Amino acid sequence: MIRIEKLLEESAEHSATLSLPIDQRVRSRLKVTLDDGQEAGLFLPRGKVLRDGDLLQSTQGLVIQVVAAPETVSTVHSTDAYALARACYHLGNRHVPLQITAQWVRYQHDHVLDEMIAGLGLSAKMEQAPFEPEAGAYESAAHNHQHNHQHNHQHNHEHSH
Repeated sequence: MIRIEKLLEESAEHSATLSLPIDQRVRSRLKVTLDDGQEAGLFLPRGKVLRDGDLLQSTQGLVIQVVAAPETVSTVHSTDAYALARACYHLGNRHVPLQITAQWVRYQHDHVLDEMIAGLGLSAKMEQAPFEPEAGAYESAAHNHQHNHQHNHQHNHEHSH
């Protein structure tokens, strides 16, 4: 089995592709099948979301391009920026990962959310499409640890007399 342990930072020619939906692109340990049928295992650093076009490298030197696989999503199109912003607000209040553009917003299909969108005067179209949510939607909260240490440090000084 091919062992994939490295995410390449620089561009390189790839000789294989790996199509995955977002739920699998957020996992650092995963058994996968390359698009050509070869079995592989992901052993990547934790906390990194694989994006469409990212390049991975196996321990044998094989370079693999990540492809955002089409999956069942709901897409809300609108030329009304205010209506689209309201939709993003209400979806965000439900902690729904979103892919946002100036013309549309996309989320993993959920008929309850589709009904909420209809209640806002918009319509959600269920379709098969790649899903690339905003950065942060699936990332860990570990980035805030330094700020928390600073806050605790200041807090301790306030009470030491």
